[in-house]
Amino acid sequence: MTAAFSPGDLVHARGREWVALPSPDEGWLCLRPLSGAEADIQLIHPTLEREKPRPARFALPEPLPLATQSAAQLLSEALRLSLRRGAGPFRSAARLSFEPRAYQLVPLLMALRLQTVRLLIADDVGIGKTIEAGLILRELIDRGEAEAFSILCPPHLVEQWTGELREKFDIDTVAVTAASAARLERGLPQHMTLFDANPHTVVSLDYIKAEKRRDSFARACPGLVIVDEAHASVGTHQGRHQRFELLKRLSEDATRHLILLTATPHSGDEEAFERLLGLIDPEFSGRAFEDERSRIRLARHFVQRRRIDVTSREWGEERSFPRHETSESPYNLDNAHSSFHDAVLDYCLGVVENAGTGQRERRLAFWGTLALMRCVGSSPAAAASALRNRLRSDPDRLGDHVFDDDGEDEDAIDVEPASGLDTGPLASLVAKAEYLTRAPDPKIAAAVKVLSPLIKAGANPVVFCRYIATADHVSEALRKAFPKLRIEAVTGALTGDERRARVEAMADDPQRLLVATDCLSEGINLQHLFDTVVHYDLSWNPTRHQQREGRVDRFGQSAPLVRSLLLFSPDSSIDGAVLEVILRKAEAIRKATGVTVPLPEERGAVTGALMNAVLLRKGRIRQLTLDFGFDQEAKNFETRWRDAEEGEKASRARFAQNAMKPEEVAPEWKKWRELLGGPAEICRFTSRAMSRLDAPLETVRENSIRAHLGALPKPIAERLAARGLEGTIKLSFEEPPSSGHTVVTRSHPLPATLAESLLEGALDPVSGPTNAIGRAGAWSSSAVSALTTVALLRLRFKLTVHGRTDRMLLVEEASAIAFDSAGLIATGDAARAMLDAEAAGNLAEVARVRVVTAALARIETFMETKVADHARERAAALAEDHDRLRKAGADASRFLSRVSVEPVLPADVIGLFVLAPAVI
Repeated sequence: MTAAFSPGDLVHARGREWVALPSPDEGWLCLRPLSGAEADIQLIHPTLEREKPRPARFALPEPLPLATQSAAQLLSEALRLSLRRGAGPFRSAARLSFEPRAYQLVPLLMALRLQTVRLLIADDVGIGKTIEAGLILRELIDRGEAEAFSILCPPHLVEQWTGELREKFDIDTVAVTAASAARLERGLPQHMTLFDANPHTVVSLDYIKAEKRRDSFARACPGLVIVDEAHASVGTHQGRHQRFELLKRLSEDATRHLILLTATPHSGDEEAFERLLGLIDPEFSGRAFEDERSRIRLARHFVQRRRIDVTSREWGEERSFPRHETSESPYNLDNAHSSFHDAVLDYCLGVVENAGTGQRERRLAFWGTLALMRCVGSSPAAAASALRNRLRSDPDRLGDHVFDDDGEDEDAIDVEPASGLDTGPLASLVAKAEYLTRAPDPKIAAAVKVLSPLIKAGANPVVFCRYIATADHVSEALRKAFPKLRIEAVTGALTGDERRARVEAMADDPQRLLVATDCLSEGINLQHLFDTVVHYDLSWNPTRHQQREGRVDRFGQSAPLVRSLLLFSPDSSIDGAVLEVILRKAEAIRKATGVTVPLPEERGAVTGALMNAVLLRKGRIRQLTLDFGFDQEAKNFETRWRDAEEGEKASRARFAQNAMKPEEVAPEWKKWRELLGGPAEICRFTSRAMSRLDAPLETVRENSIRAHLGALPKPIAERLAARGLEGTIKLSFEEPPSSGHTVVTRSHPLPATLAESLLEGALDPVSGPTNAIGRAGAWSSSAVSALTTVALLRLRFKLTVHGRTDRMLLVEEASAIAFDSAGLIATGDAARAMLDAEAAGNLAEVARVRVVTAALARIETFMETKVADHARERAAALAEDHDRLRKAGADASRFLSRVSVEPVLPADVIGLFVLAPAVI
């Protein structure tokens, strides 16, 4: 900023008026048009301008043209909705494209009470951890406390993060993956890293696999890091250990903000949980947190809520999530499929018995048996593919295939695994499998039977399969069974962009069915298009079932009821074993604790327990289970399940009572809604504005609106087209939106563009994009007993955060004052509400001009007294709000920063309206 101008000053340059903003470089002017939007900001150097910038003064309204009451209301709403640098304690509120729920503010409030943000957010799947982290990120950026950031996440979540930040938080990011890194680094100066060139990044875990890149990232890492799926970086696996060492290195910088996200922080692995906590604060590592003092300290950094915790009556969020119904649909195998299952199992057991005594050979034989039996249970097509793939087996990856442990660095594996077994006797099994792919399939018949009533009732199901061959087999069969229904298949054979495009292409269909492999169990949220999940194949990892259902059963689901159905055959030895050994026990733990606990990591115990169950279900000789120790492994596995359950119960008992209570959040939630404007206010403004511009909204049904953008004035239509909106669009003003509709919030391009355009037209009638709304007017009102003037004000403040370094921000607020002959009678919302009181009639034009002219003369005398005093009062209130929010619940002596707020005077008088009593 130059010596002549400071933030908030009005500047005349390039033939128009501007507001000076904080400048990134000394000597430069950062300017926003006085009647324009944030997108119109310019950076200029005064010495390079033909006409030297000079101070300007905001003009008072002209008495003509006179505004009606409806125009005055529209101007008031446009002023409020056009501000993007909100002055409230939540600086980011005006930049969001959605309305967060009260419980989602808890992590944000916790973050604002920490000098350096160190948080572990461990909410359940579907509650909104991405939203909660995004709120903190946006707030820290808008407060000037973070300039650069990196988000570390698995590869399949990179696109989701970049999209969510762009669409919900107005933050553009660069995706850094193993594939994109070379392109991003190309052409950079030798001294500059890609993180220097791109301050906002989403970094894939596959990028930091290489030691060289880990070191490079650690050196250039920004001051704010968010780690998604943080539990994947604290285990004992080599890749996890390397990531943990990186995170530990990053956490050693005491000034770095670090936010860890996970739905499974504690799954019986006490050591991994301690590592997570140690990243937040080294003193947390190794602590038992048995005493109240240590638990209270941890509670400032750790939040963990189940669905039931946030949908309780206390939070008032009962309607934020759908009701979830679960059911099971058993089916019977026919003779052909049953005998095929037995033949494959007989072959596998023969291989197991001949595997020898070597630990690796026996392990591979067990895994090969389970892998092949999984495919047989999935579909004949998957079985045939697995048998044909046998020569391409990677023995060391068999375990990953078997237990749905696809690693955190890649998509869920949906290619059929090779059996890894001897090739000789398999020819007849391949022939049988290929024959069954053409024969009637009892599993397909069961799926059709389950889906028929659901589809008839209007459901939109997602059918999850384990393998690509099964998904192709199922989608082909379902297209024949439901020829009038839009059915698509999405598998790992498609790229991420192709998957997303295929799903989004179904939005315009009135009803739809999606067949997908587990490549969609993470990464793409499906709640806006689908409401039912069918588990065609049982996952062998309980967390995978939760992830599948979490794609549709999550925040933002419009259906009041979500269903999930489990398809299985009691005749199948492998289905029965998985249900008995894994899924039933996981469900019992979930009912006891409210949490889905992941499969214990000890694969030997899991393998033994499954093999034991398979053999016992088929009545095999007991000697085989004893020879290989399956019986003991089953007992060991039971012990690990119990340990996981007890660990989860203990964790809940230790930490639950220190969670932030609804009554602590409610006042801030109320302030947030007042600042943003609720759905009813956004709907009212958009409807009024569209009607004034001769493009009225069309109501189709409740919460289903159509906006015909082509009917708008050309300048506004062009602005909307530049922001991706044109033609006729479907809108909802309430959460959750109707299917295929977009929720309209304050920062949605439609109301944002309308507000900016209407305000610009009022302040600059000559070059504005719309017919001008008058800034002054008069009418009679039954709400007043004496001649009363309401002045709409735009207040600007210099907000300075005093800490290690001082940071100054320019913030703005829409306000109002009302006065009569005796003096000031109302301020803020109370004054603004007078404009909404029903008009009692019109005044003659000569009377309107007279009272408006008198009011203009009086407001000019008030600028340095009552208007300035109101601005100072608001500055003091804002400073108090900021300090209260930062220091509440924290040790004030540890808080290094404070906030000072100074009004920029004189304030801008945007509109002036005179209300006359009904009888004069």
